Amino acid sequence: MRGIFMLVAASALLAACSSTPMGEQPAAGVEERSPAKPGPVPASKPVAQKPIPAVVLPGKPPAPMSPLRDPNNILSKRSVFFDYDKYDVKDEYKALVQAHAQYLRSNPGAKMLIQGNTDERGSREYNLALGQRRADAMKKMMLLVGGKEEQIESVSLGEEKPRAQGSTEEAYAQNRRGDILYSGE
Repeated sequence: MRGIFMLVAASALLAACSSTPMGEQPAAGVEERSPAKPGPVPASKPVAQKPIPAVVLPGKPPAPMSPLRDPNNILSKRSVFFDYDKYDVKDEYKALVQAHAQYLRSNPGAKMLIQGNTDERGSREYNLALGQRRADAMKKMMLLVGGKEEQIESVSLGEEKPRAQGSTEEAYAQNRRGDILYSGE
């Protein structure tokens, strides 16, 4: 009898756990979305940005600006301009060349490249030779003032790297130059 009692109790328990079936539920609705049409972007006011102040640690002065990048230092100037068909350094640029030579003397690990440039007049071969003479003239002056041979390399770019476009005297004057580039910059 005990077995029948267990069977009746189990049936009653199962009957109590079953749920009554509900009617079918309606399907969830789908919202129709289409991509937004591109239109004019509303103008926004520019946001004024405040400069970020330099962080100075107590007891340590701020790192000095490199003299090569300081716009108030002669070393930030890197071009020497030449007259038409000439390769002698003009008097107005001698102080600049000497300053760079003194920088090399004071910084034995520094190395530079001098690029000689010309305007577009003349043959390619002539301009390459003239550009080399301009770069070499600057190098020679630097060596006389204290630069070392192993610190200075001179090359010619001829007319291949113009600073100014056009066939005017102003453009030609900008292109007849020697440019100083330091390694690592």
